[in-house]
Amino acid sequence: MEAESTVDHIEAGFRPSFPGFWKDVSPAEWSDWKWQLRNRITTLEGLEKHLVLTPEERAGVILSGTKLALAVTPHYFNLIERDNPGCPIRRQIIPYVGEGSVSAAEMADPCGEDSHMPVPGLVHRYPDRVLFLVTDRCAAYCRYCTRSRVVSGAGEQELETDFDQAIAYLEQHTEVRDVLLSGGDPLLFSDEKLDALLGRLRAIPHIEFVRIGTRVPIFLPQRITPELCAILKKHHPLFMSVHVNHPRELTTEVRDALARLADHGVPLGNQSVLLRGVNDSLSVMKSLVQKLLRCRVRPYYLYQCDLIQGSAHLRAPVAKGIEIIEGLRGHTTGYAVPQYVIDAPGGGGKVPVNPGYVFFHDREKVVFRNFEGKVFEYPEVEESVRSTPAPLHEEAFTS
Repeated sequence: MEAESTVDHIEAGFRPSFPGFWKDVSPAEWSDWKWQLRNRITTLEGLEKHLVLTPEERAGVILSGTKLALAVTPHYFNLIERDNPGCPIRRQIIPYVGEGSVSAAEMADPCGEDSHMPVPGLVHRYPDRVLFLVTDRCAAYCRYCTRSRVVSGAGEQELETDFDQAIAYLEQHTEVRDVLLSGGDPLLFSDEKLDALLGRLRAIPHIEFVRIGTRVPIFLPQRITPELCAILKKHHPLFMSVHVNHPRELTTEVRDALARLADHGVPLGNQSVLLRGVNDSLSVMKSLVQKLLRCRVRPYYLYQCDLIQGSAHLRAPVAKGIEIIEGLRGHTTGYAVPQYVIDAPGGGGKVPVNPGYVFFHDREKVVFRNFEGKVFEYPEVEESVRSTPAPLHEEAFTS
């Protein structure tokens, strides 16, 4: 197991992003989310104004014009180390020449979403829930994006979403109880547009709750205004999955944005992607998950990086993910331990991958180990008492 490093101490605190490279900007401008969007870094010249790029990064930026656009908000850009190509923030957001290398195992649509799309923009893979792709734009673009084929407008494929058809489909399919809004990033919608969409979904009787998948609180915490939070509160039950990969991303601005959401009753979960040179170490992940809990965010999933085209330089071995989960389990609170999953290539859905704790299991006993490696035995239920008791009549629960 990897030795603990100073990462826990270095990244455990919350630091502001402002002013960084934007020392001439007023606090009022900095706090305006629309100013942040207008002033994103989107060109090679913009990058080189602040960073010393490697030849591989320069080539990657040129390539990005035909694959996945470059865009970084000033808030997030301030987290990048100027002279360090191995910076974990930089690796996530700055294009790299390796994006142009495609192996036989890689796919444009690694999760098979296009083949599970009954109407444009709506993915129905699981029995009782759907993924609703509502936009192809993000505040910034992750270089390992699962949907790089359709987001940002740079690739050959465009996202086509028919909102009326999608709503009609949901009204007709009463088995759907859970709708996940994603894209792109739904929180780039105006308050009015998001409010209207959530209202249409909440008006469907059999939809029990809505989820929003977003990286806006991390890339653009200024967007999490009191007005937005009030709109979200109107449409409860509503859950939100954010996306943080490294503890440095949890700035004071991000911490405060997440607090506003939590204070408005939005349950928050985090989905990390295991990335080489970013969070593929126990010390970094332990610091991250513990810092997330301080922000009232429950670590939910740790994803094995999808087989997106041009992602080999960012993918870590599955063995490393298992090692990290084993190093967390029992060594920190259970709330801090995410479920490690692989999204089965081609559309098989999320499959949990865990360390091996069970050594033996038959009709008489289970033999297993704990986090310390100590072995224990638990007797199985005898066959004579295995039968399920008859259920109580419904009146017993309503009287």
